[in-house]
Amino acid sequence: MDFQTRIPLSSSTSFVVAMVLASIFALVLSKTLRSDTEALQALRRSIDPNMIPPSSYISSWDFSVDPCDSTGAKFLGILCSNPEDNMTNRIVSIELDNAGYDGFLTHNIGNLTELTSLDLSRNQFRGPLPDTLKNLKKLTMLSISGNFFTGGIAGWIDGLKNIESIDLSENLLSGPIPMRISELRRLTRMNLANNEFSGRIPDINGLWKLDTLDLGSNMFVGSLPKLPTKLRSLTLSHNQLSGRITELGSLNELRHIDLSDKFTGSISRSILSLPSLNQLNVSFNQLTSIELYNHLGSSSPLQVLNVQRNRLQGHLPVGLVNFENLQVINLAYNGLTGRIPLAYGQRLGRPWRSLFLDDNFLSGHIPRQFNSSSLRISGNLGNNCLNCPMRIPICGGGQRPASACISEIGNR
Repeated sequence: MDFQTRIPLSSSTSFVVAMVLASIFALVLSKTLRSDTEALQALRRSIDPNMIPPSSYISSWDFSVDPCDSTGAKFLGILCSNPEDNMTNRIVSIELDNAGYDGFLTHNIGNLTELTSLDLSRNQFRGPLPDTLKNLKKLTMLSISGNFFTGGIAGWIDGLKNIESIDLSENLLSGPIPMRISELRRLTRMNLANNEFSGRIPDINGLWKLDTLDLGSNMFVGSLPKLPTKLRSLTLSHNQLSGRITELGSLNELRHIDLSDKFTGSISRSILSLPSLNQLNVSFNQLTSIELYNHLGSSSPLQVLNVQRNRLQGHLPVGLVNFENLQVINLAYNGLTGRIPLAYGQRLGRPWRSLFLDDNFLSGHIPRQFNSSSLRISGNLGNNCLNCPMRIPICGGGQRPASACISEIGNR
């Protein structure tokens, strides 16, 4: 047959040929690595199409164009690398909007090996996290908070060697924190709060760059782990932890402490004298005393002290007035006895703006400053045995009979 002879094609055949040629042409000219594009396609397919609002980021993903060659309103939430030569572009960031996407995290996510940032937070993703996440060696930020992910994290988390920030909070994740998490030496922030993690918290003092740690509202047991010395914010509240908290006194950069659990012993002088401590919440524990000395607190930055619902005994600590920056004090629901120190009255509004001493066994007259009609302070002195006129707002709630406080002192 003469190769110059023209063979007529049907219209349907012409369409197929045109589509094949267009696909080949697109692959040749594609700026995005094919496996990266396929990973994005798999992610979109894994989401219920009925849960993709018209104005959302994913609704803008139009695969008739190249993800890294699109402009304007296409492929919102996607960032690509920009190589100087003619090398193929790679996806380096996926940061979705909180549009309520309902779906699963596809295992293809592990093919995005140049990814540095992945944010799926505040949606309705569910199911286990794929082990292929361990392939994301260049990932520095991972946030999946506020979803319904389940299962453990041991299969992939130690593979993220360059990770700096992890936020897995507000999911249904469970199981232990793997010991090898201490190998993530670049980690500065870790939030696993509001999940179902359990077991003992491993020693993480090897995470020497860690600045913020939030493991609150889980099911951890045991005592405090060894913590990194550069830690500034520590939240371990609402678990099943116990033991003493004195070792926190060696973490000189701590600014925020929240340990609402089952800890015993005292709030040591070393903790109260931490040079950067701004907020201390040790409520809902079994602590029995606060170690205060007259000279302690003059240079302290402490502003918030919450020790409510513990087992504090003895008189109110007069030394609190030496904390010049202290503004919020809550010593409610303890076993404190005796009179309210006169010095407390001098601190009302200067700078104390919140004082809760309710549900103790305090007695006697209140300092005269509490009677001031110009007093602008929140708080409560109720359910003690005080001579506290009901016309004073802070005295609301009534008082116990005097015999209740006498009996409490006698029992001690």
